[in-house]
Amino acid sequence: MVTQFAKSLERAAMPPTNRSEDDAPAIGVGFLGAGPVTQAIHLPSLARLTDHFDVAHVMDVDADVAAAVASRVGAASSTSMAELLGDPRVDVVAICSPHKFHAAQVIAVCRAGKKAVLCEKPFAVSADEAAEIAAVSAETGVPIIVGAMHTFDPGWLAAEHLWGNLPTTAHTIRSSVVLPPNARFEDFATEVIARPAGERPDYSDPAVVAATLEGGVLGLAIHDLPLVRRFVPAFDDLQVLRAEVVRPWGYVFLLRAGGRTIELTAAVNATWKPDWTLEAIGPDSTLKVTFTPSYVHAGSAVAEFTTAGLTTVAGPFGHNGYEGEWRRIAEIVAGTEPAPNPAGLIEDLRFALAIVDGARAHVLKEVA
Repeated sequence: MVTQFAKSLERAAMPPTNRSEDDAPAIGVGFLGAGPVTQAIHLPSLARLTDHFDVAHVMDVDADVAAAVASRVGAASSTSMAELLGDPRVDVVAICSPHKFHAAQVIAVCRAGKKAVLCEKPFAVSADEAAEIAAVSAETGVPIIVGAMHTFDPGWLAAEHLWGNLPTTAHTIRSSVVLPPNARFEDFATEVIARPAGERPDYSDPAVVAATLEGGVLGLAIHDLPLVRRFVPAFDDLQVLRAEVVRPWGYVFLLRAGGRTIELTAAVNATWKPDWTLEAIGPDSTLKVTFTPSYVHAGSAVAEFTTAGLTTVAGPFGHNGYEGEWRRIAEIVAGTEPAPNPAGLIEDLRFALAIVDGARAHVLKEVA
């Protein structure tokens, strides 16, 4: 059944519509990077939230791409971060650039005094970068939201109300992802000419295996790692028992941390039916959250909590995490909801980096 509290949760998460002339003006959004994530995820999400947001500026190092994307939404375009940050119409900046630029750009947005910054995951690639970002955010008062969209999905938020003491009793947590290649969705959504298939990686090279596993953690698993960490708050004893690449692309991780077993699996295969699930299993209860595939905007995750032989189902709701993160930003800017705790963001990243480091050590040990 769909619980009444879950229905109330979705209503509470939905910003009011039909803004009147007396209401505050729309929140101006600027994008650093105009690639597939901006085009196929964020612009469609904002198109459903025009009562609260207005895309004001699009920056990309490719002037033609910036201009083309900006023209779709009537925004200004540029190839300069400084020009975007200097645009007074930009209240919130969304960072959709390659990972290596995230930390410096987040800090620059904070220094520019914007109202908030949404950074695609990961928001940093080292614990030192994350700590520096947290310090600048505290100094400037600019809130940081990391685009791990599942944390904002109303299906996941409903699960938090269902699970009772499961976070303290769960012994096994599983994240399982089966997806077609991103390009299938990106090419349709962005009208980009289909890209030729790249060369197959040489998985006989340990360095390639380690790099592939790192990319899997920081590019895909990281969506669910903040959720996994709700069940594993202490992970300094993390052990990587298994870390393998799945062909043609994917991973299998078997971890132990905080007395719990963690299984992370992913397979990107064009012929398999998409599936994305998170499970937490305890001695007398289980939770299963089924998320929509990447790039799918219709509908939320569905949470199923089972205990004493009875299953309670929450969802699907009318929106998922892509839209949910923008709804949360609107609430943060309006002052009706607090910003995420920077310390929690640092711990989420530290968890991901610990898995990366453990996987690299595991691969080298297997070779030796």
